[in-house]
Amino acid sequence: MAGNDLQVVTDDIYAMRETFDAVLCDRALSFEREAGFALQVLSGNSYATSLAIRNRQSLANAITNVAAIGISLNPARKQAYLVPRDNKICLDISYMGLMDLAMLTGSILWAQAELVYEKDSFDLNGYDAPPTHKYSPFATDRGEIVGVYVVIKTADGDYLTTTMTIAQVHECRAISTAWKAYLKDSSKTCPWVTQPGEMIKKTCVKRAYKYWPKTERLEQAIHHLNTDSGEGFANVSAPDYDAALVKEWVDRIEACDSRAALTETWKAAVNAADQARDKQAYELIKAAAVKRGPIVDELDKQTLHGEPA
Repeated sequence: MAGNDLQVVTDDIYAMRETFDAVLCDRALSFEREAGFALQVLSGNSYATSLAIRNRQSLANAITNVAAIGISLNPARKQAYLVPRDNKICLDISYMGLMDLAMLTGSILWAQAELVYEKDSFDLNGYDAPPTHKYSPFATDRGEIVGVYVVIKTADGDYLTTTMTIAQVHECRAISTAWKAYLKDSSKTCPWVTQPGEMIKKTCVKRAYKYWPKTERLEQAIHHLNTDSGEGFANVSAPDYDAALVKEWVDRIEACDSRAALTETWKAAVNAADQARDKQAYELIKAAAVKRGPIVDELDKQTLHGEPA
């Protein structure tokens, strides 16, 4: 790598200081530190540096997005990276970065994403409990990946679990611009090939987030991944469900005035969603049931103590 090229890139990054500070949404981030992390990546990758020289605006955009989204390039955090993609430098946010953003902004309290292999044992435990995933951490052969799940804990202490089969993940992969480019030319860099587990988890997180409380920073991060970063996942976020089915059961759930009534209504709703084979509807109805849970519990307490419900 020519020393002059690295100096040009260094000058370009430090010229972004005022813009970085102007759009910074998380004061815990420091321009000096993030600039250092960016240079650390670029100085060790001659191809990335050459792209930063040829497409200087893409580097400026990536640095700006670090500040605007409030995500760190610190390699120890594993939240985000500068990567060469589609003849430009892109800010790539990991699935861990997305979950960290959701927690930092108060959308959720806790999150975990895991792959499920064919020799694992995996069971869902209803709408308000985490799943049961059993496997030996020392196993050398757990079989092929059959699915992925994301489980989160809400501010109310409830759990929401989103699952995807590997076939559903591959359907999402098929519309990724990076994957399409790789199929045409296998010499192109593609995260689906270099980091398949990361991309499988990220796909599930991006589907799951639609059922979490919304925050501007998380929405901005997802939008960035769907557009500027070149993942081409815009279609993944588009809702595709029976709106009438969802409205009917959400209305019934919101009318429940006891835990017993909620449980019975939930069982009937699950049966209806299963018959319709509508996973999106199931997730939306489940979110409504989780939200209603603390309300009916409080109503039960009032009834137990003889207070009007």
